[in-house]
Amino acid sequence: MNSKVIAPRGALVRWGALLLPFGVAALLSTVRDAVRGSTAALVLVVVVVAASAFGDRLAGIVSAASAALGFDFFLVEPYHSLSISSSDDVELALALLTVGVAVTEIASWGRRQKATAQVREGYLRGLAALLDLPDSSTADQTARTIGAAITQALGADRAEWVAGHPAWNDAVVTLDGRIRLGGRMLPAGSTSLPTDAFTALPVSAHGRLVGHFRVVSSTHVVRPTAEQLRVALLLADRMAAAWQVEARPAAAGPPELREPAAAEGARSWGRPARPGR
Repeated sequence: MNSKVIAPRGALVRWGALLLPFGVAALLSTVRDAVRGSTAALVLVVVVVAASAFGDRLAGIVSAASAALGFDFFLVEPYHSLSISSSDDVELALALLTVGVAVTEIASWGRRQKATAQVREGYLRGLAALLDLPDSSTADQTARTIGAAITQALGADRAEWVAGHPAWNDAVVTLDGRIRLGGRMLPAGSTSLPTDAFTALPVSAHGRLVGHFRVVSSTHVVRPTAEQLRVALLLADRMAAAWQVEARPAAAGPPELREPAAAEGARSWGRPARPGR
């Protein structure tokens, strides 16, 4: 989903988290003579749970604060004031705020665990696809399969194999799971993949770079963890074996046959004379 769509939705949810608990407290004030304070607090907790489930952590915390203020303003004497005369009501208001924040943290933790599980499931699907490749697979088939696995592992738009070195302005993933961009080393997790440039996963064979997987993430923000980047590098490294199999015929045979074979291998891999996009 495009980040331009996500941002307005997030703002709308947060405004709802701010206004809805206060509005529910106002409605409960119309029947406060028939509803006990503890019952009204439970109703407001349900509203906070809903805000935490549909929104983010900030929406949940805002909802909990709004519920506590609405409870104090509409349902606790003196009414329509933020002062509280009874110690029991103070405890109830603090309990409402504490429960709301706790529910928010639990919901946030659950979302993180779900996201982690989905990412690891993507790893497994990618590895399973690689294991299912027949021995007769061509280098292009292997590259497409690895590219799809990398796309799943990183949550990017796509990943494609490119022979040769990355372009000078590409972000490059290093072996320790960090991102090198413009001469700077950026930490994983807090750094997003560039949306206006490519991210390269280098592949080496026999000590020299033979190509890279070019990752595109232009439609949404992707902030992979160091674990995700290392898995992507391990998947990309599988391409080295396919490259060696593809290049092996070029190194075989008498000397007079090696140069034409090598030229044919270069054409099959589409190696440009000068790396580019």
